Amino acid sequence: MCGFLGEFSFNGLDSLTSSNRFSEILALSKHRGPDATGTKRGENFQLGFNRLSILDLSPNGNQPKQSPSGRYDVVFNGEIYNFKALAENYQLKDLQSTSDTEVIVHLFDKIGIEQTVKELNGMFAIAVVDSKTQTFSLARDFSGIKPLFYGMTDQGVVSASQFDQVFKHPWLTNSLELRPDIVKEYFGFGYMQAPNTVYQSVFQVNPGALVVFQKNGKLNKKQVISFSKIMTNQKKEDNKTVSQYNKILGAILKRQLISDVPIATFLSGGVDSPLVTAHAKSNKSDIKAITLEVDDKSLNESEIAKDYAKELSVEQDIYLVKASEILESIDRYFEKCAEPFGDYSSLPTYLLTKHAAKNYKVMLSGDGGDELFYGYPRFRQFLEHYYLFNIPFSIRKPLVRLLNRCNLSSISAPYYYRTISDWQMAKHMHIFPDHLDEMFPNIPYSKELLDLYNFDEVSSKKQLLHSLRHNEFYAHLQRVLTKVDRSSMANSLEVRVPFLDKESIMFTWSLRSNLPHHKVLKKTLKNCLSQFVPESLINKSKMGFMVPLDDWLKNQLKEDVIHHIFEIPFYGAEILDVKRIKASVTDYYNDGLFSSWGVWHIYAWQKWAVKHVL
Repeated sequence: MCGFLGEFSFNGLDSLTSSNRFSEILALSKHRGPDATGTKRGENFQLGFNRLSILDLSPNGNQPKQSPSGRYDVVFNGEIYNFKALAENYQLKDLQSTSDTEVIVHLFDKIGIEQTVKELNGMFAIAVVDSKTQTFSLARDFSGIKPLFYGMTDQGVVSASQFDQVFKHPWLTNSLELRPDIVKEYFGFGYMQAPNTVYQSVFQVNPGALVVFQKNGKLNKKQVISFSKIMTNQKKEDNKTVSQYNKILGAILKRQLISDVPIATFLSGGVDSPLVTAHAKSNKSDIKAITLEVDDKSLNESEIAKDYAKELSVEQDIYLVKASEILESIDRYFEKCAEPFGDYSSLPTYLLTKHAAKNYKVMLSGDGGDELFYGYPRFRQFLEHYYLFNIPFSIRKPLVRLLNRCNLSSISAPYYYRTISDWQMAKHMHIFPDHLDEMFPNIPYSKELLDLYNFDEVSSKKQLLHSLRHNEFYAHLQRVLTKVDRSSMANSLEVRVPFLDKESIMFTWSLRSNLPHHKVLKKTLKNCLSQFVPESLINKSKMGFMVPLDDWLKNQLKEDVIHHIFEIPFYGAEILDVKRIKASVTDYYNDGLFSSWGVWHIYAWQKWAVKHVL
């Protein structure tokens, strides 16, 4: 796990930034890779790399790295779990190191960039300069685990692991302009959805995409790997599903436990991380686990995690974090958060990964299980009320009101939202759509977001479930992955995500959920876990990484919130209604309807701007 910076000039060597300035911008991601720094300057490019050594700890694993033919110069952030199999399958010879990067550069020579990207199983962001075709290529893993930003100007392309490394680059600093629709989306969802960012000239590479820049400034985007939104040829979950997936997950953990540095697991009181830990234990008998414990009993699930550790015979490190510690870490956290990001659960994640980094360089997490195996209660809500959305809205509104009055229904969403698309979007938002429209008058959502939340082709409950999973994978999961990557890499810690292994995703995408029949969320994963622990333990309630946000905002943080929102210039005032935003925050403090999470999104925006822009 590392951080990199790349420049590709359209005008040759003279237009490249100075080596000193390039090094200064590269240093912004030093926390992503503190073990070694390397740079390379060519006729029309510069590449820089901050390394977190995981495989082949010798200097042979350092980057930038050149392919054996000399054609490709490469920087690569991530882990490739099938690199040994690829080296064997393609009979790669004369490997100079045991790192996965070594296999990648050899494959570029042998089968080219696009085919190599298709073959990779892992998490990755790659930047490649091709001296033969005079192109600059960017590739990102199929799940979007690793970040990859780029900015394009008349001078050339800047690409990096961090948002601030791009927007602070000299080629872009004088031309930065906020993009109103994406700022609106940040305020609603709390993160920047690929391929866009809050700046007009800065973008993200989509998960599974390859972006190629020509020397003349032209670019070509190609989706190399994606998972279909339309359900095709899916088979039902059956009695064999559990044994099949447990076998797959066991093989995945065997691959993902390969490391030349200490590795452990995160263990919570849910289903996903215990299942990962169980398979890790089966493959590595001395694996250890770290569990977060908070000093608020109503938010603490460590007791369940302790029961899991006992059943699995896993040595457990209980990390007790006090609310005061989380509050004290807020400024340090925002200093490391190089992009606007509004998920407050990143605060305990930041401290947990900081604790883990004291003894480990690699951790295994259970992220992705909810998205792949229908783990959120909203999946069930959509199924139970799908029929209502087949009724015209003008008829549905009074019907829903009547059903609720007769206690035949207890949900009002079909009354408020015209379509399932609107409802799902609102589920992911933390500022109500009506409030958001008032804050950003006459500003629509981006086309990319509307396409992602488009369920017009849904014609059955089965198709609805699959389309919802596709949306969760490419929407909500991206926020979760952003949280984990930014929090962990701020502490120089790599987090691997076994559920998002390519083999796991392909298997789940081939299944048609039985949720319409049994109504049990994540039934397959629960049955998989029951092979390792008693079912009575599995069915206990999970709480997640929670903090008493409402209490904090109204007490310990109130002064800082008021200062950042009311007393200093509001960043982006030219594209939004500052009075309406302030009125919403005032409404919150006067016990109005505005949400605490919505206030946090606004506060986080200003904290980011103060730390990195203003």
